[in-house]
Amino acid sequence: MMIKGQNEIRFHERNHLKARLIAISLSFIVGILLMAAKFYVYRLTQSSAILSDALESIINIVASAFALASILFAARPPDESHPYGHGKIEYFSAGFEGALIIFASFGIFKLGLSRIINPQELSYLRDGLLMLLGISIINLIMGIVLIRVGKHTSSLILVADGKHLLTDVYTSGGVILGLYLVQLTGWHWMDGAVACAVGVNILFTGGKLVRDSFAGLMHTSDPGLLREVSGVLAQHRKDTWIDVHELRAWRSGNHIYFDLHLILPRDFSLEKAHNESKKLENIIIKYFKGKASVLIHMDPCIHPDCPICSKHLCEMRTEEMKDKISWDRKTITLKGGAGERLINDQKNSNIEEG
Repeated sequence: MMIKGQNEIRFHERNHLKARLIAISLSFIVGILLMAAKFYVYRLTQSSAILSDALESIINIVASAFALASILFAARPPDESHPYGHGKIEYFSAGFEGALIIFASFGIFKLGLSRIINPQELSYLRDGLLMLLGISIINLIMGIVLIRVGKHTSSLILVADGKHLLTDVYTSGGVILGLYLVQLTGWHWMDGAVACAVGVNILFTGGKLVRDSFAGLMHTSDPGLLREVSGVLAQHRKDTWIDVHELRAWRSGNHIYFDLHLILPRDFSLEKAHNESKKLENIIIKYFKGKASVLIHMDPCIHPDCPICSKHLCEMRTEEMKDKISWDRKTITLKGGAGERLINDQKNSNIEEG
């Protein structure tokens, strides 16, 4: 059964890797074609706003190429030099993409300001807007596909690339709206103003990607992930599992690492305690479809744990059960067992009343 389960996990991992590679390769090829189309529209219209949109497409292609290399590198198994695998490269990739976007925004600002000061008449604007609309629709479809594949395969870089493409769609939408107003009003300086607005938009997008990348590299707490795993633990909770505390989790590529403290009855043998920890470990690994590693530190129960322990047939009990602590994100991530915290809370309450 164990071998069969491991084979299923490897099968899913291969399928996920294949899906990631197909998605990012398609993004790269489509990105080149759309970039060429945008530069053609710029040549046709001589619009600085459209040029700013085309320049962002260069960043899309560079980012997709870097993402493709990152996915291949992240798929390598752990080795002596990288015992936790190579998944962190995805955070570097997302940060690199964000830095490129920020860099491109300054060039767009420069171009846009020059066109505000020295406006130029635009040609073939109606045809250019129709072509840009078609390009935006293709980008929208590609962005949605990347995000869905990224979420399905737990790939941060695919999600980041998909969100970048959606930002490109919003950018193009703003350009289309702005240039349509230029066509209606004849105010050609608005072409430069739209280009500057595009620069502001992608500056914020790049900043968010860099911030998310930094958070991943620094193991910033993920409330959603902690809430999810605490729900799994609460659902499978056993009476002999007296408490869980100091739960920590972090991602590396599509793999998740957990470590936690599990309080067990102190009359358990080493073998029995080990079996209980393996049961808990397997529950977490199964829930995350094999993409998780779990390190469990086993603690023997002590006197302060008696008020929260529901194991009634215990010869070592010194105090009856008073309260069953719920397992949620807040309680299982705190330091120290719940029983110890309960005693301290009661002491503090008595001091305040006194």
